[in-house]
Amino acid sequence: MITEKQVYDALSGVMDPELGRSLVELGMIRNVTISRGGVVAFTLAFTIAGCPLKQKIERDAREAVMKLPGVKQVNITQSVMSEEERKALFPPGATELPQLNKFNKIDRVIAVMSGKGGVGKSSITALLACELARQGKKIGILDADITGPSIPRLFGLPPGGLRGSEQGILPAISGLGIRVMSSNLLVPTEEAAVIWRGPLIAGSIQQFWRDVLWGRLDVLLVDLPPGTSDAALTVMQTLPVNGVVLVSTPQQLAGMVVRKADSMLKQLNIPVLGVVENMSYYPCPDGGGNHEIFGPSHVEELAAAVGAQRWLKLPLDPRVALLGDTGRIEEYRAENLQEILTLFS
Repeated sequence: MITEKQVYDALSGVMDPELGRSLVELGMIRNVTISRGGVVAFTLAFTIAGCPLKQKIERDAREAVMKLPGVKQVNITQSVMSEEERKALFPPGATELPQLNKFNKIDRVIAVMSGKGGVGKSSITALLACELARQGKKIGILDADITGPSIPRLFGLPPGGLRGSEQGILPAISGLGIRVMSSNLLVPTEEAAVIWRGPLIAGSIQQFWRDVLWGRLDVLLVDLPPGTSDAALTVMQTLPVNGVVLVSTPQQLAGMVVRKADSMLKQLNIPVLGVVENMSYYPCPDGGGNHEIFGPSHVEELAAAVGAQRWLKLPLDPRVALLGDTGRIEEYRAENLQEILTLFS
């Protein structure tokens, strides 16, 4: 006769690919019943309704139970954890890194996100890091865009060459002392493609958080790729994110996609700290005023819609592209970032 303990023991070996913990440890297994004829049924409660790995997790759970002697059929009902249950798993304000690296202490984790590509998230992340470093703060950047990393190029950090130590992986360090970890620091050339599926991407982000010797940081900035799936979910669910800076551009299309990102953050109970409208206008060098190349600004409307504490408009400045392409982003002085920088005080 199959027992409930056997079912739980079998499922304790099934891991959530994003969180790196077993389904049993996470409390995802509920209402186990065993009927005559070898029919096992249980409820699988996901951490969020939009979990992109639902099918894989359910398949792995079914296969694990089917291996038990006497099991003929496995019926799984899907459900979603309550907000209280999620908070118990991912309590806000927990800013200590996992005990796997006792040398790390990070005061605040801030993600830079959009949902849409091409709006300048990496550039904004880099400029925020530079201005914070100039204020004397200890800053790190975790480049969570595993398959399309930009941060090393912006800072002129070469591929390869990272070293390990007994305390953890040593991050690259920029001229201003900003500590950087990115997949493009691990590959032999900048152009080498990282062709990975979701679980491997999630595992890499967790390793960047867990195994890198960040040391003592005032702020760790996380540069997120476009979208609201694997990488973003991994960061929001497994890192103690204190808040998010959303990046958009004046086009209403960009604002629509940014609202999707905000919808995800609301479900995960993570606050939007500020909104940056990038490439908001072009200041004519001949004194011809500001030109709204991508249309009129919608940043105030967007900030109100997402409940942001601060908002600002940044110009379209060719020097950002020039200095970023040549690895000299630290030479750029983004003095108009002060409104957002107050969020890091």
